[in-house]
Amino acid sequence: MAGKARTHVLITLGVLFTVGGITRILPDRLASAENTADERSIASSGADEPAPPAAQQGAASLAGAEAMLHPASATEAGPQSPSEFCLTGEAAAALASDQTTLQTRSAELQQREIDLRAREAELRRQTEELAALQSAVETRWDEMTVNAEADIEHLTDMYSAMKPDQAAMIFNQMDPGFAAGFLRLMNSDQAGLILAGMQSDKAYVVSVQMANRNRDIRSAARKP
Repeated sequence: MAGKARTHVLITLGVLFTVGGITRILPDRLASAENTADERSIASSGADEPAPPAAQQGAASLAGAEAMLHPASATEAGPQSPSEFCLTGEAAAALASDQTTLQTRSAELQQREIDLRAREAELRRQTEELAALQSAVETRWDEMTVNAEADIEHLTDMYSAMKPDQAAMIFNQMDPGFAAGFLRLMNSDQAGLILAGMQSDKAYVVSVQMANRNRDIRSAARKP
């Protein structure tokens, strides 16, 4: 009886161990089977579709890499139309024409400035020459005036030294204004003797000339 009981115990333990092992192995087997089925399904669907050529794969990879490196340029850059190229060429031609026009205008302005400076230098030279000439003329005029006054004084002294009747004959031939000028430079006695020896009509005209000299100044002085 004891031997049979031990045998039943051993059999029961063996069954329990077997059932435990089966419960542990069965879920792993089921999961492995499901994964295998999924992989086969994916492989079969991939086999149905044609594989892309190597060049297309390389281009796609390169485009993807460029898009990753430069996302902004990849999204913003686009194909340019022929009209855009034409506009760009026209703009470049217009810009070149404007630049040429500006250069020509600048050269003209520079040449005009050079001409103006040359003209200014010529005008300064002429002004300096005119100033020098005017100074020379004024100096010569002063010299001539001094010499003329000296000559008048010398003639006055000569007429004063002459006899009144001889001087009167000469004064009769003179212009009345000129004769009046000499008589004014002489002393009153000598001038009166010469005037008395002159012809009466000549003496009258000379006397009027002498009286009219500085009349405006005398009239202005007499006004209140």
